[in-house]
Amino acid sequence: MAQVTMLKMDGSEAGTIELKDEIFGIEVNQYAVHAVVKNYLANQRQGTQSAKTRAEVRGGGRKPFRQKGTGRARQGSRTSPSHIGGGVVFAPKPRDYRYSLPRKLRRLAMKSALSAKVEGKDVIVLETLSFDKPKTKEMLDLLQKIKAAKKALIITDIKNDNVILSTANIPGVKTTMVGEMNVYDIVNHQSLIVTKEAVNRIEEVYS
Repeated sequence: MAQVTMLKMDGSEAGTIELKDEIFGIEVNQYAVHAVVKNYLANQRQGTQSAKTRAEVRGGGRKPFRQKGTGRARQGSRTSPSHIGGGVVFAPKPRDYRYSLPRKLRRLAMKSALSAKVEGKDVIVLETLSFDKPKTKEMLDLLQKIKAAKKALIITDIKNDNVILSTANIPGVKTTMVGEMNVYDIVNHQSLIVTKEAVNRIEEVYS
């Protein structure tokens, strides 16, 4: 099992914690990570884009000018895509971009993303993480003491409003729970800050 140094909120060491190899120490599957990230981004698309085809734009009831004798190319309608104000060729229409992936593939991608962070030594395990009240300054001091990167993902085992509100105004820092974390956020943030309880919860869910 991989051993990671556990830190207190003041940045001092609080011993070590063992991470299960079956979750945090597998061989990274790049295909699974790519497939799940692509799926996540596709599912975020609204799919509300729309444009009119030549059949939908206004006009086109008469021939713009006579067929011969003008020296211009023949035209049959002002709704043609070659005209200003005409329709759009293969105009985009509202559609749903969502699709699903097999559960085993999604679990493999999650384990691969977590393993990659451990392998890159980008995982920071905190013994505890709590604030008496929301305070951005205290969160900034904490991130500095534990030497977190500018882009950091904080994972807690349960919802903690004080922690969430403390990070709300810090660019590049995001807070999530074990039940809501996703591969894209893990890959998109350099530092992965996880509480001890969250580690136990992750191992319970993905074992």
